[in-house]
Amino acid sequence: MKSNLDQPYNPQEVENKIYRIWEKSGFFNPDNLPVSKNKNSKLKIKNFCIIMPPPNANGSLHIGHAIFVALQDIMIRYRRMKGDKTLWLPGADHAGFETQVVYDKKLEKEGRSRFQIPANQLWQEMWDFTQTNKKIMENQLRKLGASCDWSREKFTLDKNIVKIVCQTFEKLKKDGLLYKGKRIVNWCVKHQTSLSEVEIKYQEREDPLYYIKYGPLELATVRLETKFGDTAMAVNPKDKRYQKYVGQEIEIETVLGKSKIKVIADEAVDAEFGTGAIKVTPAHDPADFEIWQRHKNEMPEPKQTINRFGKMNELAGPYQGLKTIEARKRIEEDMIKKGLLDSSKTNHHYKHNVATCYKCGTVIEPLILDNQWFVKMTEKPRTGERSLRDAAVQAVKSGQIKFIPKRFEKIFFHWMKNIKDWNISRQIVWGIKIPDESTTDVFDTWFSSGQWPFASLLAAKKNDFKAFYPTDVMETAWDILFFWVARMIMLSLYVTGKAPFKTVYLHGLVRDKDRQKMSKSKSNVIDPLGVIDIYGADALRMALVIGNTPGNDPIIYEEKIRGYRNFANKIWQASRFVLMNLDGFNPKTRPKPALADKKRLKEIGQLKKEITELMESFKFYAAAEKLYHYFWHIFADKIIEETKARLRERENKESRQAAQHLLLEILKTNLKLLHPFMPFITEEVWSKLPKNKKLLIIEQWPRKPF
Repeated sequence: MKSNLDQPYNPQEVENKIYRIWEKSGFFNPDNLPVSKNKNSKLKIKNFCIIMPPPNANGSLHIGHAIFVALQDIMIRYRRMKGDKTLWLPGADHAGFETQVVYDKKLEKEGRSRFQIPANQLWQEMWDFTQTNKKIMENQLRKLGASCDWSREKFTLDKNIVKIVCQTFEKLKKDGLLYKGKRIVNWCVKHQTSLSEVEIKYQEREDPLYYIKYGPLELATVRLETKFGDTAMAVNPKDKRYQKYVGQEIEIETVLGKSKIKVIADEAVDAEFGTGAIKVTPAHDPADFEIWQRHKNEMPEPKQTINRFGKMNELAGPYQGLKTIEARKRIEEDMIKKGLLDSSKTNHHYKHNVATCYKCGTVIEPLILDNQWFVKMTEKPRTGERSLRDAAVQAVKSGQIKFIPKRFEKIFFHWMKNIKDWNISRQIVWGIKIPDESTTDVFDTWFSSGQWPFASLLAAKKNDFKAFYPTDVMETAWDILFFWVARMIMLSLYVTGKAPFKTVYLHGLVRDKDRQKMSKSKSNVIDPLGVIDIYGADALRMALVIGNTPGNDPIIYEEKIRGYRNFANKIWQASRFVLMNLDGFNPKTRPKPALADKKRLKEIGQLKKEITELMESFKFYAAAEKLYHYFWHIFADKIIEETKARLRERENKESRQAAQHLLLEILKTNLKLLHPFMPFITEEVWSKLPKNKKLLIIEQWPRKPF
């Protein structure tokens, strides 16, 4: 029998062809699957759904995207072959602030600035930019083998998605879970926008601790430059050293002249820090802002002395226009001259965590802004139900949502315990406009993407929400557990009353063979599309899965990928050998197996059982490795070698046919079991096998033993 596998395996030629066949078949769409078409089936159809974490539509896919594609596609192909009505809904994210950062860099290279471009023009430019990137990204997903339903593809700026996001905003407002006002925010002076708590990256730094004389008292501070915004001094009410001053207004000397300031008592003051007395600057420190809120009747309104560009304003007198770090040095020098700062203590340093922007590393400047919208995370809605935080915690505690690996539950609970109200206002053009006439701000991108599981299904096709929600698995990287996963759980429970997914599978962050994080600056980044062009998508997928245990950072390097290219070649060669030795084989006959054949068939039956159990328990790394070793070291190295003599026995037809039957059955089973992991080569080989009319993508998953 002619094999059609005579040429060496060429993944570039095969993979593009196979993907076109899959798309043309329509089997990515659950409505077209045989299980959906068979109206007479007595079997209860199970629905299975994964909502794709929408990649940011601002650039090419990276190796981290390739991991989620491989893992999710494995789950989808497995469930599809099991006979479930399977939906993998793809999408792309407008990505708000993150896309704004990318586009700012593009504008900078062009000698332009977004602050000089009319808002409508900038929005349209960014729309065109993301639409171009989205198309490129979708074709890259195809190259990786993503068997998602493109007919349902959604974008987080689609009109029906925007409508749902705004409806959620109005519901939160109606239920008393939103508030707006003049609030302190985390301000990035580089990107000119506020950021939420989860978008802050803390860096440990050591800064000088300055001891300032405020009348009869002395206090310690790291930030001299904010002193012009001081509206009170505070001490701990239990600190006996200062009890006689509490409630008094004391006279102080400053670099700008004489002034008066009131001493208040607040339990938030750490009596062990510095001298136990602190200056209260509500406009430039979140903790001080909270003190002001508790003592409004004792303190004047906050005074902002630093502007949005991180420079001193008119309240700073001669220091106006200086950047904060420059002002700090000048103020230190002038205070020493006036005897207002203890110069003998200027060598004292304080180790502390400094808030920085997670995208650019710029030190965050706490500022007070008008018309800032906040979501209450820990208060009950007017309906009297659980708070957003408590509902999410209960869903995980009760087992409605399971984490893989389980250890992330503890991390989730810890973060939820310390959660703060969520600032959802962003001072950028790109995103979904907040439906509030008093502001031009847009929603934090995580507010819209936090609604992705239910919004995408409601906006896709009629009845999809009813059929597929709650979804089955949310697979994503562990580093966005708080950015995104927690937001999805809270908002989905709030809007739909149901958890958005049953299982959260968290993969790690890609590292090189030296366990270094991949970054352009280290020149160790692997381009998944470039690797596919050399070794093929199947090889990359196997390299991404084997050794990739949930929650741990996988090690990826070119030699590893090359090794699985060699495995693809082994599959091709072994398949060619089987097909070349099927002369005279009658697939309708079932020859009596030899004793050794029975043992081998029993082994393959056990393999089916073990692989299925591993797939059901999400141990894809172990399933892939077991299949690799079985195919190469048992099937190719032993079974094929053991049957060669029998295949040459032209006289003993029964023995020859039994050997042919054994090889073909084991090959077919392996192709089915390997298909979720290496879909391209398995589909191509499957098409060459005798009497195979159906595509492998919809073949039944191996169940019964031989």
